[in-house]
Amino acid sequence: MKDTVERERILVVDDDQGLLHLLKMRLMAMGFDVASCTKGEEAIAQARREVFDLAITDLCLPGLDGLTVMEELRLIHPNLPVLILTAHGSIPNAVEAMQKGAYGYLTKPFDDKELTVYIEKALGQQRMSREIKRLKLLVKELYGLENVVARSSKMQVLLQQVAQVADTDATICLSGETGTGKEVIARVIHCNSRRARGPFLAVNCAAIPDTLFESELFGYVKGAFTGALGSKRGLFQSANGGTLFLDEISEIPLALQVKLLRALQEREVREVGSEHPTKVDVRIMTATNQDLVQAVRTGAFREDLYYRIQVVPLNVPPLRERRDDIPLLAQHFLKQSAQRMKKDIRGILPDAMQKLMLYPWPGNVRELENLIEKAVIMATQDMITSDLIPFLTQSAQGRPKPLTEAKEDFERGYLKEIVQLTGGNISRAAQIAGRYRADFYKLLRKYGLHPGDGKGARAADRETASERDHGSGESSGTRAT
Repeated sequence: MKDTVERERILVVDDDQGLLHLLKMRLMAMGFDVASCTKGEEAIAQARREVFDLAITDLCLPGLDGLTVMEELRLIHPNLPVLILTAHGSIPNAVEAMQKGAYGYLTKPFDDKELTVYIEKALGQQRMSREIKRLKLLVKELYGLENVVARSSKMQVLLQQVAQVADTDATICLSGETGTGKEVIARVIHCNSRRARGPFLAVNCAAIPDTLFESELFGYVKGAFTGALGSKRGLFQSANGGTLFLDEISEIPLALQVKLLRALQEREVREVGSEHPTKVDVRIMTATNQDLVQAVRTGAFREDLYYRIQVVPLNVPPLRERRDDIPLLAQHFLKQSAQRMKKDIRGILPDAMQKLMLYPWPGNVRELENLIEKAVIMATQDMITSDLIPFLTQSAQGRPKPLTEAKEDFERGYLKEIVQLTGGNISRAAQIAGRYRADFYKLLRKYGLHPGDGKGARAADRETASERDHGSGESSGTRAT
C-alpha cells in the first residue's frame, strides 16, 4: 500500500494495552512507523521530540482526555491530522472533537478496511502538501534566479531586470540572437512569478504551418472545418492560469496578427467555428531573433501589435559579449552531459578552455552546449582535451568573419562531424544536435550534405585501417578496438 520512499510516522494513544498492541501491528503491516503510548502526557512528550504525520487517540484516557491531547498535539504541530477512537456512548464527545479540529472519528470496534480508508484520507492532504513543496523546491533548483549560470556584468543586469518584472503580469518581449537562451530566461520569469504553479507552454511560431496557426492558438469547435470531428483547446486556453511563450513571434502570418492583438488586448479568444469568445487568464511572453522595428517598417509586422508585445523589452546578450560566462557554462554542460552518458569526466584542460574563450560563438550558448556534448561523447580520458574541439582552431585565429558567414561555416562543419560521428544515422544525429529529424534533413539539404557522407567516412576509415594493418603485417583478428 505504501509507495513513499520515507515511511510515514503515526502516533497512537490508547490505555487498552491489547487494543494498542493490535492497532500497532495493523499499522506496521500497512508500512507505517508507529509510536504507541498509554497516556496522554506521554503522547504530548513524544510529539515534542518527534514529527508525526498522523495521530490516533482514544477519547477516554486516564489523566488528560483525548480531546485535550488532540488540542495539545495541534498546538505543537498545527497541521497534524488527528483521528479519534470512541465507543458508541461517547459519540457526542467525538462530534465535539470534530468541531475543535479532529480529522474524523472511528467507533469501536472497527475493521481494517474502515481504518485504512480513514488513514488514507487523513494522510492524502499531507502527502499532497509535501509533493507540492518538493516540486516547488525542484523548480527553484532548476529555474531559480540564483541558479542561472551567469557571471558577466551584462547577464547580471538582465537578471536584475528579470527579478523586477517576474512577479508582475507585464507582457515581455525577449530579443536576442538564436541560441542565446531566450526560452530559459522566459522559464525563469515564469517560475519566479505568482503564476509558477500554472502551466508554462512554449510554442515555436516558425514551426506552425500558416494554415494551422489560428486553430493551434485559439482552438476549434466540432464541425468547424472538414476533419474537425471533435473540439480542441487552443494554446491560449491550455495555458490558462499560467504563461504562454510565443517564440519567433515575427513568423506569425500578417493576417493572424490582428486576431492575436485582440486576444492580448481583451484577454479573450474566439475558437474557430465558434460564435462566442472565451475569456482567458494568460501571461504572454514573446521572443524574436529578428529586428521587429525593421519588420514594422517593411509592413511585415503590425505596428500596434509591436507596441502591445513590447511592454517590457529584455535583450539577451550573445555569448561573445559575455565571455566571463563561458567557463561556467562549459562546466555546467560538461556535468550534465557526463551524467547523461554515465562518464566520469572531471573538467576541461586549460588549452581547451583557451580555445573556448577565443572562439566568436556564432551559435551562442546552444553551440557551446552541443560542442561540449560532442566532446564528452568522444572523450577517452577524465578531462576534456583541446583535440576534442578541433574545428575551433582556425575560426579562433585572425580577424573574425562576418556573423552570417561564421554561422554558416560552423553549421556546415558541425553537421559534417555529427553525421560522420553517427555513421549516417540521422535519428541519432538529430538527437545529438537537439533538432527534429525533419529539421535536421532541411539543414543537410541547405549545405548540400547527405547521410551517406557519414557512412562513406566510416567505410573509408575502415579501409584505411585495414590497409595500415595489412601493411604492418597485422591480421584483422588482432587489431585493437
